[in-house]
Amino acid sequence: MQEIFITRHNHLIDPILGVWEWQIPIYLFLGGLVAGMMIISGYFILIGKKPNTKCSCFRMPVLGLIAISAGMFALFLDLEHKLYVWRLYTTFEWMSPMSWGAWILLLVYPILALTALIRIPEELADKYPKIKSLSSKMNEKPFLLKLSGASSMITGGILGMYTGVLLSTLQARPAWNSSMLWVLFLVSGLSSAAALVHMIGKEEEERRMLAKADNAFLILELMILVLMMIGFFTSTEAHQQAASLILGGEYTVMFWVFIVLIGIVIPLIIQLNAVNHKVQHTPIAPMMVILGGLLLRFLMVDIGQYSHWINTAFTMP
Repeated sequence: MQEIFITRHNHLIDPILGVWEWQIPIYLFLGGLVAGMMIISGYFILIGKKPNTKCSCFRMPVLGLIAISAGMFALFLDLEHKLYVWRLYTTFEWMSPMSWGAWILLLVYPILALTALIRIPEELADKYPKIKSLSSKMNEKPFLLKLSGASSMITGGILGMYTGVLLSTLQARPAWNSSMLWVLFLVSGLSSAAALVHMIGKEEEERRMLAKADNAFLILELMILVLMMIGFFTSTEAHQQAASLILGGEYTVMFWVFIVLIGIVIPLIIQLNAVNHKVQHTPIAPMMVILGGLLLRFLMVDIGQYSHWINTAFTMP
């Protein structure tokens, strides 16, 4: 399964067509976004936001089911041997990240469905009385509510970490071989999810809270990027060359302008002013955060496929 990343595409940008290969970055982005939504919705359920009908925690599981299905479909499109994907579920390989990922993704569905049962739309309840009955029984038992919230947070955390671990275990790609990559993808997923709730949330207090949380995630994301750069420049020559791709190399503009400036710094400044009541809350900043999270996946996947030990071997004097 690792051939998905190292043999099918030599480069995300086709030198002839000049277009992006999109399946894997979209899958990683949607996986991280769903992970963030699961953590946030689980947290809201745990702190007792159930009585609030406007809480986004009742909409995020449904959105999560749609997003994770779209992400898995993108991954399926990238597979070379699509008819044999079922074989992933006939065994479990402890040392295989893809095997872990296949089962983690399978676990995400029932957890999202469980949290979605807490509050179902009235039109759905009227049409399917059995679902309404299950929802009523679940709401009568506080233990089940707490369990669903905790399960959502734990599963979301594992999913968010996995999207980075999947790449970082490929040691032949220096740009991916960083112990900070899973942390970066987890925090980026949380930031994108917080931005989404900030943008579509109906409750003013909740939107302000998520804007403050997103500010913290964006600051943390900047710190992680700095630590990754330090790690690369204090490591092997191959890692240094991988880092140089965004420090004067062909990915410099995309990284510093579109990801750092537009995806992190500018929305951070806007949201800091918004939470301090200096400017009005606007959907522009959350949209920039989400775009930055998406482009981060495109950059990391592409730069990892471009950087490898062979380049270092052939460029050494």
